Amino acid sequence: MIDLTDELSERPVFVTGADGFVGSHLIDTLVDYDADVHAFVRASSSGELQNIQHQQDSVRIHRGDLRDPHSVRVALADLADRTEILIFHLGAQAHVGESWDRPYETVDANVMGTLHLLQATVDLDLDITKFDTAGTSEEYGNVKQEMRDKHDIGTDDRVLLSERSPVNPTSIYATSKLAADFLTMNFHDAYGLPTVTTRMFNNYGPRQNPRFITGTIITQALTRDVVELGDLEPKRDMCFVGDGVEGHLHVALEGNAGEQYVYGHGENVSMQEWADMILAIGAERGHWDRPEIVQDPDRFRPGDSEVMELLVGFEKLREQTGWEPQTSWEQGISRTIDWYAENEEAWIGRVDWK
Repeated sequence: MIDLTDELSERPVFVTGADGFVGSHLIDTLVDYDADVHAFVRASSSGELQNIQHQQDSVRIHRGDLRDPHSVRVALADLADRTEILIFHLGAQAHVGESWDRPYETVDANVMGTLHLLQATVDLDLDITKFDTAGTSEEYGNVKQEMRDKHDIGTDDRVLLSERSPVNPTSIYATSKLAADFLTMNFHDAYGLPTVTTRMFNNYGPRQNPRFITGTIITQALTRDVVELGDLEPKRDMCFVGDGVEGHLHVALEGNAGEQYVYGHGENVSMQEWADMILAIGAERGHWDRPEIVQDPDRFRPGDSEVMELLVGFEKLREQTGWEPQTSWEQGISRTIDWYAENEEAWIGRVDWK
């Protein structure tokens, strides 16, 4: 495995979605490795940073919007005289449920935003070492029975989703991310841009928006006796954000241009089991008594759009880079609960429950 300190020290790195969940953890790691970090964050009237305010003196902040090609180009132009640049494209409307409520914004941000970034990179003729577009496991959707023999099957007869697996997006969010993946590869094929795509399997951890499943469970348990959730049957491969950040870094530094990589924990769990695990660990750590879990039909995905099971097979990434997850579910959940318990002001006004 390569030495990240040697590879990242003083290297120019441009990160979209830098003030978001995964992006902010990536920023912290890049600063620790002494990279020359450029953070692209969505402009607001207040200019307030939520997750990387503590790093604002250590990084170059570019305020703009992926949907605005001018602001994207201006930000990237700041790197015109630099060499061996890494670009991590993490900016997106990333919530599956909200993609049904805000479909136009989702497509605009995820598809057109990616196009604006790629086109500006080519137009400015930037010296890029790697351009990493973050995809999602949601692009795989449900396995169609007639396509099962096209998938990798594990020894326990479960489908392992890898770079070779067919895709079947079942939400506007998943479709928009798949389009972003293809655009990224189009620019590799047409212009030789050294791009990669990384499909992440359900990152969780501190700073995650509380509307995602892990934060929804924890924030409700911290404040009341009932935890209201949607469908508890789907299974997800839950990967701690710190491991996810390391995955991105190793793909960008060791991955082959023009290829796709997937990563995750390598095991999945039903949402019922995930909720039970979180509530048990929180009770053991004295954060709450055991709340009741109830299902709310209003929290289900519309129609037949739910994805029932996602499980990663990340052999390609492990073989090429040596990467594998280091954080157990128990460790990751404990660190996540502690963050929400200690930082109520960061999430209390952002929850989607009453």
